[in-house]
Amino acid sequence: METDVCVVGGGPAGLVLGLLLAREGTEVVVCEKHEDFLRDFRGDTVHPSTLDLLADLGLSKEFDALPHRALTRLAIDLPDGEWPAVDFDRLSIRHPYIALVPQWDLLEMLARHAAQSPGFTLLRSTEVTDVIRENGVVTGVRTAEHGEIRARLTVAADGRHSTVREKLGLRSHDFGAPMDVAWFRLPRRAGDGDGLIGHVRKGRILITIDRGDYWQIAYVFPKNGYAQVQADGLPAFRASIADLAPFLGDRVDAIDDWDAVRVLTVTVDRLDRWHAPGVLLLGDAAHAMSPIGGVGINLAVQDAVAAARILAKPLRERKLSSAVLAEVQRRRTLPTIGTQLFQRLAQNAVIRPVLAGGRPVTAPFPLRMLRRFPALQAIPARLIGVGIRPERLTD
Repeated sequence: METDVCVVGGGPAGLVLGLLLAREGTEVVVCEKHEDFLRDFRGDTVHPSTLDLLADLGLSKEFDALPHRALTRLAIDLPDGEWPAVDFDRLSIRHPYIALVPQWDLLEMLARHAAQSPGFTLLRSTEVTDVIRENGVVTGVRTAEHGEIRARLTVAADGRHSTVREKLGLRSHDFGAPMDVAWFRLPRRAGDGDGLIGHVRKGRILITIDRGDYWQIAYVFPKNGYAQVQADGLPAFRASIADLAPFLGDRVDAIDDWDAVRVLTVTVDRLDRWHAPGVLLLGDAAHAMSPIGGVGINLAVQDAVAAARILAKPLRERKLSSAVLAEVQRRRTLPTIGTQLFQRLAQNAVIRPVLAGGRPVTAPFPLRMLRRFPALQAIPARLIGVGIRPERLTD
């Protein structure tokens, strides 16, 4: 099989890139290793920057028809009270909220619209096992199901465990993380309240995310500490959840097996170079993000928008070069570094001391300022929802 661009990974970034390039007349093959998108994703937040993109693509009406919840405010629950932290209503933007939508619905929508372009092909159940290199240039990929796929450009959008990244042996900086996260669900009942709230107590953090008929929950524990969580037993785990969020105490027995819990090993890293001759890496494949702020997917989508805008003309004119690939990295370096800096500061200033349990947990100075001067809540709202450098389809 031969194509102009082979995208590895059918997540939001890979499908957005494929859709945008195909609309410009580029032949694109997207390799997705799973048969379908019906998996339990953890990153289901669609932020204002991505909602703006969907609007520009004429997909807002169809997106709004998908089952979703709109969050306008985020708060932190501490022993000394609940503290407002983020208020998207204070932003003068088209979509002043975060949409929580099942990611499989979003991906199916993107794939369906990409398929309307004759040059777009989505290969499901297609796992990339290696890259093809000739004279130091990547000329495509090898797959178990379809053999070789030759391409003028290969794009890795296959996440933090990227096969392409591994095969290329690219060097990265690992900035470390003090925590890992256990994800699970519990039923949501009338009277529970709504929104996204971080429940913080000495040594523990629990984040409850309103998903309509259930709560998506993140239990944050010290790095590499899941074995200890399991060793303490399910009764202790349930008791800890009920202590952090008492309103969940009447349903924690729904966690009847560790199989109901999925663990995210948190990584924050960044490649020195996001490209090599014939290949470009985007999203978590180039820069793994912490779950803080839930910005990873949306930053990856912004990578894809910038890449499509920069690559479309050189691909069309067959003038693709390493200088063009480097331009994509230059364009996206500032927002990546800035976002990771914010995440690392939050990890070191807030999460690390909380999980260490060395002192009582009270509202830090920034939270007190956000309550005293509510207008300041627009600052974290813009950082989380819009980002440092939001991308548009055209300059």
